[in-house]
Amino acid sequence: MKTQDSATLVRAIAPSTAPRYGAASGTALAALGVASFSLSFPATAWSLSGFGPWSATGLRGALAGVLAALYLLAAGARLPERRHWPALLVVSGGCVLGFPLLTTLALRTSSTAHSAVVIGVLPLATAVASALRTGRRPSRAFWAAALAGAAAVLVFTLVQSHGRPTVADLFLFVGLVVCAAGYAEGGRLSRDLPGAQVIAWAVVAALPVMLLTSAFGLATEPVQVGPKALAGLAYIAAVSQFGGFVLWYRGMAAIGVPRASQLQLGQPLLTLVWSVLLLGEDLPAAAPLTAVVVLVCIAVTQRART
Repeated sequence: MKTQDSATLVRAIAPSTAPRYGAASGTALAALGVASFSLSFPATAWSLSGFGPWSATGLRGALAGVLAALYLLAAGARLPERRHWPALLVVSGGCVLGFPLLTTLALRTSSTAHSAVVIGVLPLATAVASALRTGRRPSRAFWAAALAGAAAVLVFTLVQSHGRPTVADLFLFVGLVVCAAGYAEGGRLSRDLPGAQVIAWAVVAALPVMLLTSAFGLATEPVQVGPKALAGLAYIAAVSQFGGFVLWYRGMAAIGVPRASQLQLGQPLLTLVWSVLLLGEDLPAAAPLTAVVVLVCIAVTQRART
C-alpha cells in the first residue's frame, strides 16, 4: 500500500474532532439557534438607540471576538489546519462582517417586522449555496417548497414597497446572500471542527477589521449610551454573533445544511412576535399571512428528501 493511500485510510477511519449528535438532538440544537437569532433584529434596533450602524456593527464583532478568544484559550484549541481557513474566512466575511453591517444599515429605515420577513429568503439562499458547494441535490419537493416560501417573501416585499424595492431591501438581500455563503461553509466545516471553534475562529479572524470599524464608527457617529442600547449591544455580541452560532453549526453538522437551513423559515414568525412585544411596532397586514405561508413551506421541506 502506498504512503498516500495509507494516509487517506487513516483520515477516513480516524474519529472527527467534532462531536456527533443524533437527528433529534441536531434538530433541537438548530431550532435553539434559530430562536436565539430571532431576537437579533429587535436587539439591533435597541443598539441603534445609542450607537450608529458602523459603531454597533464594529463593537458587536469586537466584543464577540474577545469572548471567542477567551473561549479558545480556555479550551486549549489548536490553530485550524490550512485547508480550513478558506471556509473560515467565508464565514467571517459573511456572518461576522457582511450580514451584521448590511442588516444594521437596513434597520435604520426599515421596521424589524418588515426586515424579518424579507430575511425569510435566507433559508433558500443557504440551501442553494450548500448544493453548489457540496454537489448534493435535494428532491424536487424540497426545492418547490423552498421556492414557494421565497416567492411569498418577495411578493410581501414588493407590496410593502409599492412595487419598488427600497434601499433597505437592497441591503437585506445582499446581506442574506453573503450570510447564506457563511452558513453553508460553516455547516460543512462543523463536520470536521466543533461548532464552537468554527464560529470562534471566524470571529477572531475578523477582530482586526471589527476594531477598525469600531474606531471609525465611534469617531464619526453620535453615541448616546443608555441601558437599552447597552442591552441590545450585549445580546447581539454574545448571542447573535457567538453563542447562537455554536448551537446553529452543531445542529447543521448533525442533520445537514439543507434541512437545518429550512428551520430558519420559522424565524420571521418569532421576530414578528418580538417586534410587537419589545418594540411596540405595528405589523403590516400582510406580514402574519406571509409568515404562515413560509411556515407551511418549512414543514414540507422537513419531510422532503434532502
